[in-house]
Amino acid sequence: MSAHRDVLLKGGRLVDPSSKLDGIGDLLVRDGKIESVGGTIAAPADATVIDCTGQVVAPGFIDVHCHLREPGREDVETIATGARAAAAGGFTAVCAMPNTDPVTDNQAAVGFVLKQGKAAAAARVYPIGAISIGERGERLAEFGEMVGAGAIAVSDDGKPVVSAQLMRTALEYARTFGIPVADHCEDPTLAEGGAMNEGLVSARLGLKGIPSEAEEIMAIRDILLARRTGGHVHLCHMSTRGSVELIRWGKDRNIRVTAEVCPHHLSLTETEVEGYDTHAKMNPPLRTADDVDALQQAVKDGTIDVIATDHAPHHYDEKEREFADAPNGIVGFETALAVNITWLVKPGIISLATLIDKMSCAPAKLFHLPGGTLRRGGAADVTVFDPVREWTVEPTRFFTKGRNTPYTGRTLTGLVACVLVDGRIVHTVKG
Repeated sequence: MSAHRDVLLKGGRLVDPSSKLDGIGDLLVRDGKIESVGGTIAAPADATVIDCTGQVVAPGFIDVHCHLREPGREDVETIATGARAAAAGGFTAVCAMPNTDPVTDNQAAVGFVLKQGKAAAAARVYPIGAISIGERGERLAEFGEMVGAGAIAVSDDGKPVVSAQLMRTALEYARTFGIPVADHCEDPTLAEGGAMNEGLVSARLGLKGIPSEAEEIMAIRDILLARRTGGHVHLCHMSTRGSVELIRWGKDRNIRVTAEVCPHHLSLTETEVEGYDTHAKMNPPLRTADDVDALQQAVKDGTIDVIATDHAPHHYDEKEREFADAPNGIVGFETALAVNITWLVKPGIISLATLIDKMSCAPAKLFHLPGGTLRRGGAADVTVFDPVREWTVEPTRFFTKGRNTPYTGRTLTGLVACVLVDGRIVHTVKG
């Protein structure tokens, strides 16, 4: 890899909630670290100087929930294409879920993901190990060996941990390694065969619905088990008003529960499924306007800690099936910032600083990752974006292999301009 060059970001709006920074100034990056922040900084000899006037300079975004499909489905996404797409979306680090083929449930598999991530030389890639061997929900994987190899959390995402006893043991075991247990909250007996949110729309379309209780029953179970064990449970992709109320209940009692929400659950409702559009099919499903409102308010008041993409690429042919038979999931890296600005910041629901906290500072803190700050000496993972630039979503221009997005053709606000990882420019937009 080439030697680091100094990079000077000139005249941007520096926004870093971790150090309560919000003002116009310069930022100098040297040897993969943040060298100095704020005020006017003279350009060192041979430095790359980038004019950031009118743009926001923020700690690089960190996505704690994505699917990179490698190993096993390299036709859909590879770690390299995923890491590149993440960088294009402003993410300087992503956490890869273990539901690959084979499952990331041992130290060799964790090592493979790390190796491929380093070779990609784009966004950093952190592996999440499986809770159970093969994600079968029967026996715990070897957490210690996976953490030793570089896993930063455990999850059986894509599948719920059905056994309360296994989940309890996982929380106890993970606590000894200081890592979170991320759970996909879904009662399979209530959700079985469901294709969308259960309600009037599903009844009208003749599709079997998934009730909100399928998520909420598992959410409260996990919160209670976290209370019992003292472990850190992280609830993935929350989608209902009831879940928000349960998380708030847990936090009020100082239980170690954190939660994430995805941009699509903050912006779209079940009505997107009208016309049987499979790009609106995901798990958990898109819910009601009431749920969207509750999730937005939960981001505002801190009940929801993190915004994560749940980036889930699929092959075109797979999504071109009958709605009930199509796979769940959408791509999320390259639309996340703009969706969040368009639906949360622009209408004044949250501030830009709050958004940056949810996409960068909080994920770094909760998952014990480098980055998430513009403090001097911190890792030089930096995202520069234009908060008012409008653009139209054209999936053919994505860096991800996936094209499965419900935002095609929509005009969104907020465009990533430049991304630095470890002090190196890994993405830039001309003009």
